Amino acid sequence: MDFPKYDGNIHPDEWINDIQKYLRFLNINDGDCLKIAISFVDPIITLPNRIDSFEKLRNALREDISFKVFKCTNKKLLELLKYIPEKEGGNTSKFISNFRKLCYNSEINDIGEQKNYFCYALPKLSNVNGNNCYDYFLEFIKRWEKIKSMNDLINEIEEIVSIESNLIKNESIVALKHVSTGKYLSSIENLCYTTGSKLQLVFSDSQLVPDLNALWKIEFSNELATYNKTSICLRHIKSGKFLGLHYYYYYYTNQSKAYTYYKSPITEHTEVCCGGNKFKFSWEFKHSKLKNHQEYEYLKSNDIINLSTYRRDTSQNLFLRSHDIQFTIGSDNFQEVVCHNERLGGNDEWCIELIKQG
Repeated sequence: MDFPKYDGNIHPDEWINDIQKYLRFLNINDGDCLKIAISFVDPIITLPNRIDSFEKLRNALREDISFKVFKCTNKKLLELLKYIPEKEGGNTSKFISNFRKLCYNSEINDIGEQKNYFCYALPKLSNVNGNNCYDYFLEFIKRWEKIKSMNDLINEIEEIVSIESNLIKNESIVALKHVSTGKYLSSIENLCYTTGSKLQLVFSDSQLVPDLNALWKIEFSNELATYNKTSICLRHIKSGKFLGLHYYYYYYTNQSKAYTYYKSPITEHTEVCCGGNKFKFSWEFKHSKLKNHQEYEYLKSNDIINLSTYRRDTSQNLFLRSHDIQFTIGSDNFQEVVCHNERLGGNDEWCIELIKQG
């Protein structure tokens, strides 16, 4: 195969190293290797008369004006480089490879300068159109002091990208696994309680992999759900109904309402059910393991959370709970799911699993 000439469009160090390997592969003796390499330099490159080593050839190529143009060109390309996430058709591996190559070609070796160029390449998406969006730039800045080398930089961006792929976005499909029993929050279309509201029942079901009855679409106003800020709704995928509490009310004066909530089948806590499209309940979430979870952190797959909703008659937040207690409809047993205002414990922990990102 023909070896490419040196014409100023490759880094001199790379070209010298490659041609040396190429000539050794062909078993050409050392005395002829240098002469052949010089003959492969394009005539547009002017070389000194006496070059008696590869090191002198390397230095001559670096001193030629073409190398200065080459470095400036690669620096401009580095300034124009933009990271595009996979969801938008990008390729993280190719982006990192291009970034490293452009740094090498433009001889940007200082890690501080490399970090600056990397920042320029990241999308800045925070609060686009008033919505919370994943901000690669901000996430990178948080890790700035940890990055001491190119390897550190790559490790951090890989972690940032990995976190983004696990974020729970608006209209994602999720499953909620009850931590203490390992069962999934479930509902069955048109299967209703025989007591209480007599609406579509909610229970915890034992499955290795969540089936359609255990899948929920999570809905909220922004692109991402932020701890301590965002309220969510959970719509059952198969039935299209929302997870919530059901109540009835009556007027005890001409203008005042009294609310009454239905009781769960066995423990007589507040019943949890699925209602129709107009039955849209909001839920708050907090991290069950981390106190003071910071506000800027987003809900992501495999977070262990507590879910709560508001009960109007008592003006209290009630927490979603399941336990080993079962109730029966016909010949089938179902693990009870309720809402309560007691002290939080292991039965109130739910692991949110991302099935499909929204």
